[in-house]
Amino acid sequence: MDVKLPRLAEGVDSGVVVSILVSEGQEIKKDQPFIELETQKAVGSIPSPESGTVSKIHVKEGMEIAVGQLLISISTDKDSAVAKPVMGEQTGVQTPVERPAQTRSAPSPTGFEATSTPQAENYRYESKSGATPPAAPSIRKMAADLGIDLTRVKGSESGGRIVLADVRAYIQRLQQRSFEEAKEHPETGRSATTAIPSEPVDFAKWGPIRRERLSPLRRTVSRRMVESWTTIPKINQFDDADITDLLALRKKYAAAFEKKGSRLTLTTFLLKVIAAGLQKHPRANASIDESNNEIIYKDYYHIGVAVDTEGGLIVPVLRDVDKKNLFDLAKELHGLTEKTRQRKASLEELQGGTFTISNQGSIGSGHFTPIIYAPQVAILGVGQGQPKPIVVKENIAIRTMLPLCLAYDHRVLDGADAVRFLKEIITGLESFPEAQVKLK
Repeated sequence: MDVKLPRLAEGVDSGVVVSILVSEGQEIKKDQPFIELETQKAVGSIPSPESGTVSKIHVKEGMEIAVGQLLISISTDKDSAVAKPVMGEQTGVQTPVERPAQTRSAPSPTGFEATSTPQAENYRYESKSGATPPAAPSIRKMAADLGIDLTRVKGSESGGRIVLADVRAYIQRLQQRSFEEAKEHPETGRSATTAIPSEPVDFAKWGPIRRERLSPLRRTVSRRMVESWTTIPKINQFDDADITDLLALRKKYAAAFEKKGSRLTLTTFLLKVIAAGLQKHPRANASIDESNNEIIYKDYYHIGVAVDTEGGLIVPVLRDVDKKNLFDLAKELHGLTEKTRQRKASLEELQGGTFTISNQGSIGSGHFTPIIYAPQVAILGVGQGQPKPIVVKENIAIRTMLPLCLAYDHRVLDGADAVRFLKEIITGLESFPEAQVKLK
């Protein structure tokens, strides 16, 4: 049995081998982890689909692998042993990647096909009448947006009609070929997410240099930030919130929270305030579906919190923030943040966010302009609160002012929408009810 890397999660099609947990000749049990893989933002193990003996290991630690690539071969005791997992099937082993599946000859409707043939590589649609390949308008638009020539995509439906699975399979073949070329010519260092300058600069001419290969996480962050910057018409709305009273409230109850195993932080207050604001301003909790010219309103409030790790910025997601009290949120936030810093957060815990907070206050930031975490339409950048002289009821008073920046997608939110939403957040911080902080 050849075990290949399955389709992982949406938008996650490759990873780096962190460690190999078995050796050739070793007995292996079904569902036993045999490899640890770093995929963009999570590190997790892949379980064996069957029991047997490891006959061959086809990868090495530090190797970058793509979906469909051969990982290990297993000799089973059954003459006709065949693993029959379905993509997305639960294996009972907690892992950020899905269980490996047997290679099938027909295209998979749920994922990329692991194999490619010379016929598929050289395929080209031809029509004597000059007609274009049969495909739905949504498939044509997607292909145009991605720069895909549909005449090179072999349709699997009746009459050669091209469906989404066919486009995915075609992209996967291109990616697999790219990885194979990279392995054959590693000196080029080319990858699908790395921009190659037309004229590389020899920096060593002017002094000593060090080279460090971009990790999957850093490449993912780079790609997504470039996509966000170039495709979203972003506007930045700045303001300040007076958090003097809020800090006094935090100081009053912080010890009680810690005594019960939780930590009361400014981000915890922000989570509650933003969830309440999103309910009143649903456009800030939406996404845009360009293919259907629709705005998707989400009736759930899953808020991501950017976490600074040694490997780069990672955004775990706290789900159903509107349904949790302050104590539970504080405890969950602390646990998830620590888990993320240790690179133990699963892909599930990094997906599904509807809004994001980027709080740089702990490292002394002032105002800054965060980049929207697509497909979300807004993000709140939070700096460090600073004491400033402020006019309060015609008198000068020293108050702690918190710098805020709401970055938003102007296709979904107008300026007036953004101002109202940001003012809602400020009001929530400046008049946070003590009743929500008291522990029962």
